[in-house]
Amino acid sequence: MISLIAAVSENGVIGRNNILPWRLSSDLRRFRKLTMGHHLIVGRQTFESIGQPLKGRHMIILTRNLDYHCPGVKIANSLKKALELAANDKQIFIGGGSELFRKALRQVDRLYLTIVHAHIKGDAFFPDIDHNQWQVKSVEAHPADQNNNYAYTFKTLERVQIESL
Repeated sequence: MISLIAAVSENGVIGRNNILPWRLSSDLRRFRKLTMGHHLIVGRQTFESIGQPLKGRHMIILTRNLDYHCPGVKIANSLKKALELAANDKQIFIGGGSELFRKALRQVDRLYLTIVHAHIKGDAFFPDIDHNQWQVKSVEAHPADQNNNYAYTFKTLERVQIESL
């Protein structure tokens, strides 16, 4: 199973200046819980915005730079190679950024989205998805509070399986 995990504003923003443009503690906890113990594939810029390998995850950095090196992570120069490195995992996570999301979307089986209920200025965007290809499996709406500066909704979608004749 290949899963994509992202927080996305209502206008499609996922980042600004290589950081998340919001503070949602609940989203970070959900991200940690879902990805713990699994392979997490991220682009180089996303990894550098995180700053270090995430504990409890098997991180794979996708980069075109064949000389890129970072202790504690695996490096891949294609999505195909990254998925091969993670092939023994029951659920592989794609964690961003926008270019990786676009490349991976057609191979993804499940989407874990946090919809941030705001229109945010940004420079990194989530790709458009064809909602006819996805079935909503769960929705949890949450108000803004002292630890989450915007209202948000956790949404899980699974790719619609087309039955062969």
